[in-house]
Amino acid sequence: MDIWPGNPYPLGATFDGAGTNFSIFSEVADKVELCVFNEDGSEERIPLPEVTAYCWHAYLPGVLPGARYGFRVYGAWDPANGQRCNPSKLLLDPYARAIDGTVKWDEAVFPYFFGNPDGPMNDRDSAPHVPRSVVVNPHFDWEGDRLLRRPLNESTIYEVHVKGFTKLHPGIPEELRGTYAGLAHPAAIEHLTKLGVTAVELLPVHEFLHDAHLVERKLRNYWGYNSIGFLAPHHEYSSSGADGMQVAEFKQMVKELHRAGIEVILDVVYNHTAEGNHLGPMLNLKGIDNAAYYRLVEDDQKHYMDYTGTGNSLNMQHPHVLQLIMDSLRYWVSEMHVDGFRFDLASTLARELYDVDKLATFFDIVQQDPVISQVKLIAEPWDIGPGGYQVGNFPPLWSEWNGKYRDSIRDFWRGQDCSVGEFANRLTGSSDLYEGTGRRPFASINFITAHDGFTLHDLVSYNEKHNEANGEDNQDGEDHNRSWNCGEEGPTDNPDVLALRARQKRNFLATLFLSQGVPMLLGGDEMSRTQDGNNNAYCQDNEISWFDWENLDEEMQEFSRRLIAFRHAHPVFRRRRWFQGKAIHGREQADIAWFNPSGERMQEEHWGEDFVKSLGLFLNGEGIAAPDLRGQRVVDETFYLAFNAHHESVDFHLPPKRWGKSWRVVLDTTRGFLDEEKPEIHTAEDVLQVEGRSAIVLIHEVQEE
Repeated sequence: MDIWPGNPYPLGATFDGAGTNFSIFSEVADKVELCVFNEDGSEERIPLPEVTAYCWHAYLPGVLPGARYGFRVYGAWDPANGQRCNPSKLLLDPYARAIDGTVKWDEAVFPYFFGNPDGPMNDRDSAPHVPRSVVVNPHFDWEGDRLLRRPLNESTIYEVHVKGFTKLHPGIPEELRGTYAGLAHPAAIEHLTKLGVTAVELLPVHEFLHDAHLVERKLRNYWGYNSIGFLAPHHEYSSSGADGMQVAEFKQMVKELHRAGIEVILDVVYNHTAEGNHLGPMLNLKGIDNAAYYRLVEDDQKHYMDYTGTGNSLNMQHPHVLQLIMDSLRYWVSEMHVDGFRFDLASTLARELYDVDKLATFFDIVQQDPVISQVKLIAEPWDIGPGGYQVGNFPPLWSEWNGKYRDSIRDFWRGQDCSVGEFANRLTGSSDLYEGTGRRPFASINFITAHDGFTLHDLVSYNEKHNEANGEDNQDGEDHNRSWNCGEEGPTDNPDVLALRARQKRNFLATLFLSQGVPMLLGGDEMSRTQDGNNNAYCQDNEISWFDWENLDEEMQEFSRRLIAFRHAHPVFRRRRWFQGKAIHGREQADIAWFNPSGERMQEEHWGEDFVKSLGLFLNGEGIAAPDLRGQRVVDETFYLAFNAHHESVDFHLPPKRWGKSWRVVLDTTRGFLDEEKPEIHTAEDVLQVEGRSAIVLIHEVQEE
């Protein structure tokens, strides 16, 4: 086989139409072999002849897309000093655009012998037991597709799993279910467009592994937070095979979603890898340059720093680690056309030493990058390390999963542990968290439920978790349900209990979609999806997690559709700027005002009272009069919202006449949306009875003089 010197950049395997350039970084290597696998599985080892700035590289004419390959790295084996080179282990390319195969959990996959972890290096060949990197054809006809760049304040995010959403969908051909092609199918897209969401946030689609301890229990890493390839779409979600065609299938999915006006946001896991701690397998980074890629304990470099609870943390201090992550992000935007990212345990990325620093190198690099800085960047703003809870502390370019919103809204509707001041802050965009850093309300990604925890239906149906199927004696997952079990535990035929649960679900959904900020809906909550009380279904690749399309809650689905459409129709619920709390633009009324049930404006001393569970909110649609991003003047209608978290009904006195003379009920969470042809009209200072644990939305009716 001919071997040319090639180029050190780009890293990875790059096909140019005639051959493939290979390049891999290792500062500690004495020699690196490229291992190319023939169709019969036989291996050809080719020493890489050139080293430029610690990048080992070569160009091989005639190596075409679909070729399987890996690397073997020769160097020091000295775990006590962080060096773990072991050429008996076939290593995945960190820059592989595609990966084929899964790990067969044999002792050969590990760099030590099971019976003697501190003993000699395990020299058994791992090649028969590990996946292969695949050369990919980069060419694809995008037909003019480009990023949609929808403003965040106009976005509605739908958090969803590629496989779980499509696996049981009766309208998708069976051979496409559970795949990227399934999500691109018209039946899947129709559900999303009818629902009205503007973006799907996909649970991890980077190539990931199924942990050995799960495989032993006949379980799988369903969620996928166990990355092993930051540039490769997970091969098990491909209906086209794993010859690299998973890349084209992913691109086609993005193109079809874009055609429907739906953005694609990826949940990405750059904080750790599937190689685990010192007792974990050797699959790529650990054997390529262990001390460069991973954070090691400073005075005990045999062991790994673990800010994630998964065994290791990537070393964000090293320039080649930063380069890998930034190259990955740019690849997914430039080559795969994704519209943004949600960063798992993002606080870990900011750790320069032991403290989380919002001015960490990673954030500086993102800020300066002309590609990444222009897409949606969403942080999960916590990790398990000291000082890891960082809600509100990310740089101005970032939005955040607002965990305080989730907790406050749940606490309010269960009638406990939440002052109305806290509730009001969350409802209006959490200015206490974001305004001080120059951010707007859309910095807050609001959510009630997410993949990690109960579904919305289970949130109101279970007080206790039921994770027995996970095989951990129900010890995993959150212990406490910060919601309200409506009457009795679990499934029931009691109509009163079912009615209470449905009302509470409508309360949560209405609050979510009428709050300032960006709503994120957990996929399936619109149809009352249940996991039978499992609040940690990370390993349940089965009917516990898959959408049950045959038994969906059609009434809740229709309510969700109308609610999302209502939000999209009224910009007062998705403002780009903060409320001022005073009259603006020369108008008589303030842009926002809060009232107690007696119809009096809330005073400063009332906001901290824990026992107050009822609150009225006036939203002045004219108060947002200003050009939008397209230069069009935005003016909306005016609304009054009544929230009652008491278990008993409360009489609300509508505000005095100066705030509005006539009001029509649009939505009542005890009844749903009201028929416009049979209007329910109230006038100023009327008494409006709001049922226990319910909310009512009224719209100001402008009367002709």
